Amino acid sequence: MLAIENLYKNFGSRTVLDQVNYRFPDGEKIALVGSNGAGKTTLLNILCGLETIDGGRILSSSGLRLGYLPQEPESNPAATVLEECVAGHRTLSVLKTAMDQELVLLEHDSSDERISAFEKAESLYRQAGGYSLDSRASSILGGLGFSDETCAADPRSLSGGWRMRLELAKVFLNEPDVLILDEPTNHLDLPSLVWVERYLQSFRGTLLFVSHDRALLNRLASMTLYLSHGELRPYKGNFDAMLEQRAIEAEQLDARRANLETQREHLESFVERFGAKASKASQAQSKAKQIERIRALENDIRVVNSEQSLVFKLPPAPPSGREILKVKDMSIGYKSTLATGIQLLVEKGARIAIIGSNGIGKSTFLKTIAGQITAHAGTFEFGYNVKPAYFAQNQEETLRFEETILANVLEVRSDLGEKDARRILGSFLFSGDDVFKPIKVLSGGEKARVALCRSLVQQANFLVLDEPTNHLDMASVEILIEGMKSYDGTLLFVSHDRNFIDSLATHIFVMLPDGRSALFHGQLDDYQSMAAKLNFPNVLAPGKEMTKGSTAKDKEKEKEERQREKEKEKEKESEKAKASAPVNEEEVKALKRDRTRLQKLIEKLEMDQGPLKSNIAKLEDKLTKVNPSAYTEAQKIHEEVRAVQSKLDANEEEWLGAAADLETVEGKLQAMGRLR
Repeated sequence: MLAIENLYKNFGSRTVLDQVNYRFPDGEKIALVGSNGAGKTTLLNILCGLETIDGGRILSSSGLRLGYLPQEPESNPAATVLEECVAGHRTLSVLKTAMDQELVLLEHDSSDERISAFEKAESLYRQAGGYSLDSRASSILGGLGFSDETCAADPRSLSGGWRMRLELAKVFLNEPDVLILDEPTNHLDLPSLVWVERYLQSFRGTLLFVSHDRALLNRLASMTLYLSHGELRPYKGNFDAMLEQRAIEAEQLDARRANLETQREHLESFVERFGAKASKASQAQSKAKQIERIRALENDIRVVNSEQSLVFKLPPAPPSGREILKVKDMSIGYKSTLATGIQLLVEKGARIAIIGSNGIGKSTFLKTIAGQITAHAGTFEFGYNVKPAYFAQNQEETLRFEETILANVLEVRSDLGEKDARRILGSFLFSGDDVFKPIKVLSGGEKARVALCRSLVQQANFLVLDEPTNHLDMASVEILIEGMKSYDGTLLFVSHDRNFIDSLATHIFVMLPDGRSALFHGQLDDYQSMAAKLNFPNVLAPGKEMTKGSTAKDKEKEKEERQREKEKEKEKESEKAKASAPVNEEEVKALKRDRTRLQKLIEKLEMDQGPLKSNIAKLEDKLTKVNPSAYTEAQKIHEEVRAVQSKLDANEEEWLGAAADLETVEGKLQAMGRLR
């Protein structure tokens, strides 16, 4: 149970939580929504113990396990991504440490007391699911887009976004009773976002989350909490259901306000006509008091949906030819090539959404088109009278941080006067002296709005947009969609917001991890249907061909299935295991020492396999980039691959032998009734 009672929180003169009361229902998936600055993140931080309160209290059940995504990644992570994920399991990491300590002691002391202590520690670890932890962690990491190679990498070598994905994997691995997530799909590509949504749908505990992804809010939420002006109002159902209920509330409030206004005007008319007459004085005084009460009731009626949001209209697109952009055999990347052989023809009026996993070159492709970086190979050219405008995902690439908001907008439109520029900025929520603020003092959302304003006010007929909805609240995203719908130019954009894509896209351009790409007509569902018919990979439901190392994971699952079947067989024979003859205790001790040795050997062999597989993947990737005519170099890499593969084969053969020996040892212990 988790509840808040009379919760109060303010920042200076602004109250964000005003005597809020709410009990979070067990097992519900609860969306917390409200405008930017309403206090959503503050409420989540308070529940997670990251912020103090000014009044009230938080009530929770004894032993409640609460999971939340930290604001910063672990500063001192384990050696590999997989190890850091596993170490993030609060309960099992403690049990594993205890078991390892007993194992070390057992190596120097094989007394009955020490064996019993180890068996107890090992039993606690096994019963808590410790031996399946690595497999569960690998599955979660794979769903979040981590390849086997990345799982074996040092977490400190990852970007900030990928390190936060790792923190999210650790949260999921712990399986808390209450899961609290603030924008869980930030830093996720579309395939990983789909996986996270499915994971959260199957989550059995209570989920409280904040998101600006309308599709996620509608598909996931069973309840919606609306935070505004310090008040928290619960609604049954998802985001759209909440909007419908609020619309009904607004109508009811309007009707009540109109009724009160009619009553007040009638009473005011009476007081005005008879207030001066002695015979009516007492009645007039009574009516005046009624007027005061009605005015108080009118003031208590708060306007529903009164939050401010972005409002704008795009200028007409200048005329152009039918062909807007032609890309031919283009390879893109930085030091290394990310994608090759890109072919794309963009025609006038098309709205093309680019999708694919993170790191395959979507943003790089847009930067290349925008002239920010140079293509590795191939060509691209704009059509007749095409005037492009580029919105970068990272505002530092386009904004002048030392200049004011106004100066940044005037810079891109030389024909725009200050008066018109300030009017346009007002529609982007910058009014009065705000326009004279330097960019460097703005929040992330404010910088995004300035950059978006710069891109959209240009008299362009081809908009190239990289994640235009980042940092925008949901109301602003909806307004942006409406503005884009009325735009008569051409769009090429990257977005992980499915509602934004499906509201605008006429085509889906898919980029794959192996460098391939293809254009599909329609929206996301159309792409998935067509991909299935053409046997083309579906990046929204990645299969074996989409994830490096998936074969290894399949083998791991098969191995686990075989192990479970063997354990069932052992359980069936458990009654036969108790022999009538007395058990040889010395033999039992020897068998248990053998079991411990074999378990350690198997664990070491499995750890050694990771770097070997990673090395093979790197060599094979290197081989694909060698010029076919460079036979000697290719032959040398082939020999290196064979050498590493030989080591891996020897490792796996030793693993199979050790696993068979362990099976034999455990079978003997089972027969003696001493397996546990």
